[in-house]
Amino acid sequence: MKKDDINSIKTLLESPKAIAIIPHKNPDGDAIGSCLGLYHYLKLYGHNAKVIAPNDYPDFLKWMPEEASILKYDSQVEESNDFITKANIIFTLDFNGLSRIGDMQDVVASAKAIKIMIDHHQQPDDYATYKYSDVSMSSTCEMVYNFIEMLDDVNAIDRTIATCLYTGIMTDTGSFRFPSTTSATHRIIGYLIEKGANNSEIHNNIYDTNSFDRLQLLGQALCNLKVIPEYRTAYITLSQEELNKFNYKKGGTEGFVNYGLSLEGIIFAAIFIENHQENIIKISLRSKGDFSVNELSRAHFNGGGHTNAAGGKSDLNMSDTIDKFISILPQYNEDLKA
Repeated sequence: MKKDDINSIKTLLESPKAIAIIPHKNPDGDAIGSCLGLYHYLKLYGHNAKVIAPNDYPDFLKWMPEEASILKYDSQVEESNDFITKANIIFTLDFNGLSRIGDMQDVVASAKAIKIMIDHHQQPDDYATYKYSDVSMSSTCEMVYNFIEMLDDVNAIDRTIATCLYTGIMTDTGSFRFPSTTSATHRIIGYLIEKGANNSEIHNNIYDTNSFDRLQLLGQALCNLKVIPEYRTAYITLSQEELNKFNYKKGGTEGFVNYGLSLEGIIFAAIFIENHQENIIKISLRSKGDFSVNELSRAHFNGGGHTNAAGGKSDLNMSDTIDKFISILPQYNEDLKA
């Protein structure tokens, strides 16, 4: 972010403002962690800040400090619209195109508030007054830490802020194993622990509490796992019937796609999840090395993300979606066989 932009934002934040903080639809650990981390930071200085999520999110994120204060737009439309319309500033975190916030898109686009984007995804749209966009960053939570540092205020980070930011960095780096995890990431994590983030407790809250139904659903997903060895590709399918059978809850398939990617010789993995309510097949894509699932998803599945992690959707049924997926693999023959 340019020095002039930081100075302008510092001036904006010198007096209390009404500030909306918005993550993407179906927010994950990085989205909620970055929003709550920024929320707690702004509250230190008397700002009237509110996190407004487009919809609900997994239960394993609901232990986070003051999570209960988050408005869910799909069930609190009037209150959310009122705050967004009157806000002086809108922070958009962990997404870079207003289409990613679903039904909130129009009210945010038309809001008179100054918009500030903090995000690490590729190909950002041009809707924000101030934009901090860096695809090399491990997570938006790491960027929020950097943003606070740019404001010359890292000493203000307390245990609560540190807990939120640690959570998002941990989840978006796959517990610090993804290539975007740098020495700078580890230095930031060390600082957050010094400030009071309890790393083992956070890990347990996110990863170590499984329901019997979720483990059964994982078993079903692994039974459905298919491998296409000539393209070093693996994929998983889960039908709506299978989700219902094991009492699926939002976020219940988090991480399932990584089992395909963990297979020896596999560099590209996908999971296809049927969603009758939205009448789509939800798609998550993962890769190793230089194979860009972001480019593939943008080209074929109305999605995008990062080089090694992206999402998308299909309006076809499951069978036709899988046929389409398999049919496009020859287009990436050289990259997948390299």
